[in-house]
Amino acid sequence: MIKLLSGNEALAMGAYHAGVKVATAYPGTPSTEILESLARHDDIYAEWSTNEKVAMEVAMGAAFAGIRSLVSLKQVGLNVASDPFMAASTMAVNAGIVIACADDPGIHSSQNEQDDRHYAKLAKVPMLEPSDSQEAYEFMSYAFDISERFDIPTLMLTTTRISHSKSVVQVRQEQTPPAKQADFHYDVEKYVMLPVYAQLRYSLIEERLTKLAAFAETFPFNQVSWGERHLGIITSGVAYQYAREVFPQASFLKLGMTYPLPKNLLLNFAAQVHRLLVIEELDPFLQENIQALGIKVTGKEFIPRTGELNVDIIEKASRSVGLLPEISSQPLKDMSIKLPKRPPQLCPGCPHTGIFFTLSTLGKRSSLTKSQVKTAKESPLVITGDIGCYTLGTYSPFNAMDTCACMGASIGNALGMEKTGIAKKLIAVIGDSTFMHSGITGLVNAVYSEGQITIVILDNRTTAMTGHQDHPGTGISAQGKKTRAIDLEQLVRGIGVSDVRVVDAFNMKQLRNAVRGAVDSTELSVIIVRGTCAMLAPKGSASMVIDAEKCNLCGICLQLGCSAIQRGKKQLYIDSALCAGDRCTICQQICPRQAIHLKSRVESVKLL
Repeated sequence: MIKLLSGNEALAMGAYHAGVKVATAYPGTPSTEILESLARHDDIYAEWSTNEKVAMEVAMGAAFAGIRSLVSLKQVGLNVASDPFMAASTMAVNAGIVIACADDPGIHSSQNEQDDRHYAKLAKVPMLEPSDSQEAYEFMSYAFDISERFDIPTLMLTTTRISHSKSVVQVRQEQTPPAKQADFHYDVEKYVMLPVYAQLRYSLIEERLTKLAAFAETFPFNQVSWGERHLGIITSGVAYQYAREVFPQASFLKLGMTYPLPKNLLLNFAAQVHRLLVIEELDPFLQENIQALGIKVTGKEFIPRTGELNVDIIEKASRSVGLLPEISSQPLKDMSIKLPKRPPQLCPGCPHTGIFFTLSTLGKRSSLTKSQVKTAKESPLVITGDIGCYTLGTYSPFNAMDTCACMGASIGNALGMEKTGIAKKLIAVIGDSTFMHSGITGLVNAVYSEGQITIVILDNRTTAMTGHQDHPGTGISAQGKKTRAIDLEQLVRGIGVSDVRVVDAFNMKQLRNAVRGAVDSTELSVIIVRGTCAMLAPKGSASMVIDAEKCNLCGICLQLGCSAIQRGKKQLYIDSALCAGDRCTICQQICPRQAIHLKSRVESVKLL
């Protein structure tokens, strides 16, 4: 059967056909669709785990019990999961376990551009890198087989372009039946990593790595294609696709298994070409490991180390060092359309708008320019942020986020600042899914350390930034089944916070009173701001409109950053097609002239 699949869809189908029965993940672009695709199958167990560490531990448990399991996550997610991942690499797995990790070169939706290929070498586990959707599908079967053959997790590494690009895939129509039935066999030397047992396993790990290197020599997707011998190119993943376009006549060694490397295959290839080049994204991972084998090779001396590669980048870099001839003709005129820049902003009707407007105005940050924000000293607040849609509160007109490091860091960052004796009120902002992911432990620490900070939990009932996945606070599983929802207020009070306020995200009076009360408090306080994500809630039956006779163009409504509120040639107006209407009404609540009111959507369209 032939299908058109993205890399993520192909990975999921490949895992399903390879007999996976337990799949775990925490949503994160560009890996999210792997579990979403697997969750459509009713004959396997799929879950959105609380975080990546838990996802890894659940999958390990399934593998210990003899059932094939898959963990999918993005590059920074592997940081969170690294503790159990490293443990799994030391222990035995019993059944196959594959970690599908999607790197994000170019930082399209991440806080960094790390190269997770280094994790394979650190953990001494085999790593496969597909170069298109067909290989993503086929590699899954090999990955599980390798895991079981060598009693070790297999790392399947992709990048954004492989994850999200679609290509034709020839798929099997049947699923491989599980090789084993679920059962666990007592073996403390394999599953209990006390020092005495861990020490014994480390000699086995080195032996296993030697066997894996020998296996890499025969891996069928480590492929040589001979062309002209003056230039040989070693590459992998999506970089292979670009390199083939730039150097169609060159000889290629495409590596499908990139750790451990096939030493003999590399030496043989290098001996038969005049010049050897490595083309890879991000770090010189292949280049340095090949050089360690005593092979003379270049690559990152002129191929960029940062950002995504593409055909143009590789071609330009190659011309700069004489690998390709300079173009003597005049370059083609740039015919691309120059579109106006659009700053990232919250959606109209977003439940985060009201709290950020409140924090901005109380912090005296509204309408400040970027340079003014940097030099402003009068703000009484320091706002530590977290990973989510609400990170957009950093931008104008709010300017209401001062730090953002990683998932769950806002609470610890705020507590650390407070313990320095800083003479400002500390407010940590975190989303409901992020709080479940890694904010709970930060709150426990703040209670234990008697922190005097305010924590604002933005509860929009979903994991919005990655595509509205459910989490423990929603009470809906990845497969759409109703489960038990975690009550945020009970959880926070159970941890030991007595000052807990739950407020409506669209009630400006409640928001102001809650924030002012928390700022004035001398104890740890938590504000839960609750409102449904604008993308999940239906628009109201009416739209907001601006009465031009009452409006004096003061611009306060523009400080909401709502794209529905727009500036015309002579007046402000509200686009009814964008306005959330009576579901929101924040602009109406803050207008000092009472110039904003509701009208039916039909009437508001006529006004335009």
